[in-house]
Amino acid sequence: MNLAPAAAKAFGEELRTVLMGEEGAGRRVRAGQIELALMPPFVSIAPVRQALEGMPVTLGAQNCHEEPQGAFTGEIGAPMLAEMGCHYVIIGHSERRHIFGETDELVMKKIKAVKDSGMVPILCVGELLEEREGNRTLAVLERQIRAVLPQMAPEDVRDHFVVAYEPVWAIGTGKVASEDDAQEACRFIRELAATCCGAEAAEALRILYGGSVKPENAAGLVAQQDVDGFLVGGASIKVASLMGIVAASVKK
Repeated sequence: MNLAPAAAKAFGEELRTVLMGEEGAGRRVRAGQIELALMPPFVSIAPVRQALEGMPVTLGAQNCHEEPQGAFTGEIGAPMLAEMGCHYVIIGHSERRHIFGETDELVMKKIKAVKDSGMVPILCVGELLEEREGNRTLAVLERQIRAVLPQMAPEDVRDHFVVAYEPVWAIGTGKVASEDDAQEACRFIRELAATCCGAEAAEALRILYGGSVKPENAAGLVAQQDVDGFLVGGASIKVASLMGIVAASVKK
């Protein structure tokens, strides 16, 4: 819940200037070496889209309702987001699960709503601190993954799906999973995907890491075999730090 429309528009205009530059991270995005997607608050999607018109930046949203329309005052349906030009929707973010009480069952309903509207869901999974300290990380990930992937076609997992591993204890805390921890969790997710959907879909599945990502730790994390990119939180609301992560994120 950051960057209201005026601030979001200014962010988009600053980002546009960086992307148009001849050197550095902007050129990498323009060359297609890395995909950059922004998920503003609902009210800021339109001004960001306007500011970045013609730029190679994909738009998305942070959440949606599980029904396409109806008497759900204050909610946003997936078809509305698709009409606004969104390509991605984040589903099951830890804040949605642990503050708003979203269950695995509801997460699956929202993923179906996103897919039915022609967009790509980004499924967030991850463990609480007490679950990690209780050696339950992999059990939590398995429960969250198996609530979704067996209900999806392998070709959708391969081509139209993203998983983001976000250890809840590392979100906005300044703590970050070690490179080995991130790799272990992402490898486990890929292995689970193979059992649910087959090896081809699992190999193509994009798995992101999220949790206090910043320019200083991005290169080491993305160098891990099963970390394909990042779901960036606090560092994404300043152009300099976001593009610092982009610059560090091209696989060597």
